[in-house]
Amino acid sequence: PKNQSGCLNLINFICQSLTFFQVVQLQGATSTCLEELDHFKVGNETKNFEAREAIRFLDKLSGDFGLNNWIPLGTKKGKLKIVMSNLVNGMDAEEIYGKGKNDHKIINAALTLSHSEKSAKVVLVTKDINLRLKAKAIGLPSEDYETGKVKNVKNISTSFPVIEGVPPNTINELFRKGSIQEIELLGNHKIANGYYIFKNGSDSVLARYNEALDTIERVEKTYVYNVKPRNAEQAFAVNALLNDNIKLVALQGVAGTGKTLLALASALEQKNKYNQIILARPIIPLSNREIGFLPGSAEDKISPYMQPLWDNLKFIKSQFRATEKKSKVLDEMEESGKLSITALAFIRGRSLSNVMFIIDEAQNLTPHEVKTIITRAGEGTKVVFTGDIHQIDTPYMDEQSNGLTYLIDRLKGHPLFAHIRLEKGERSALANLANELL
Repeated sequence: PKNQSGCLNLINFICQSLTFFQVVQLQGATSTCLEELDHFKVGNETKNFEAREAIRFLDKLSGDFGLNNWIPLGTKKGKLKIVMSNLVNGMDAEEIYGKGKNDHKIINAALTLSHSEKSAKVVLVTKDINLRLKAKAIGLPSEDYETGKVKNVKNISTSFPVIEGVPPNTINELFRKGSIQEIELLGNHKIANGYYIFKNGSDSVLARYNEALDTIERVEKTYVYNVKPRNAEQAFAVNALLNDNIKLVALQGVAGTGKTLLALASALEQKNKYNQIILARPIIPLSNREIGFLPGSAEDKISPYMQPLWDNLKFIKSQFRATEKKSKVLDEMEESGKLSITALAFIRGRSLSNVMFIIDEAQNLTPHEVKTIITRAGEGTKVVFTGDIHQIDTPYMDEQSNGLTYLIDRLKGHPLFAHIRLEKGERSALANLANELL
């Protein structure tokens, strides 16, 4: 019962993460885990779907074998069994930490396995940090589940390059013609839909690399539905949002940098291109309690979580008098459903064609959820993810494992994708103070 590394891994399926059911190279699970999966299988949330998938996957793996003995998973893929016993000789997690808690039963199951498989190293694999700490405290090796994690988040957090010493005549030519062929200016920063600032002293110009034409194009500060980009990074964001050839955009940045506002304003600017504009966000209560505990109808329950999106719409409306045509158009779009603000859970299962789909707070999505959303995009649809990878509200994800980080890491440099990091806060001096010093 060994894999290539001679390591037996015990799976803790209670990680509530995207791929906790992908066990092709993992060897042991506990009967307690099966009970936990059974508990989570009912419902319409992602964790319920994943629990059902995990159960089906285990059933498929077992085939005609009994899971109380080691069963092969395939060539060089190790073996699998369900550890039924959590009776241990020596160290007992339930005696140390308390009886009746599933986490402690899982630790004991791992200890049981380590006693029965003395020739192999047993490792507890879990997304639960506290469970890892408890295991390590009694000498049981424990690791995070790292599938889908991005190792180097620093590469994602870097802003656009500022290229100094660009010849003045090159800057003037880019202003005059709108595009140039001197790709060598980009050096090792060349990337599809990469954004840059070319500088020479006090002279500067904003630019984007167009991989399809192999040219450098000038980026202008374009008004979108009466909202003007206030800095270079916002101008880059608007450029990507308005570009028909870029079908997928990720706007990353701290609160107050204008991510959601620019996405919504750009969508409204292109309202005639799309059949519908949808703004959605995952419902993640700060206490992580189910919204079912809240009073009222489903709409009443989700309304507080949608308020930030409505606030952005109100700001755009405030740019116009109530009698102005653009203000009336917004009201008509809301009434007709052409502009929809909703919870992301309500989008599940839909096929979205010719839609501008904006997903706010995308850092609270798993990689699997991000993939599912993108695969719903039909012909003519543009998908925009906004979020801050350093502000995670779900307990089993971090800046390395959330869906927004995963998306940026996997798709950066693809001609259909653009990633813009927004750093400069434009909400207020007070908001900037909080972001910088608190």
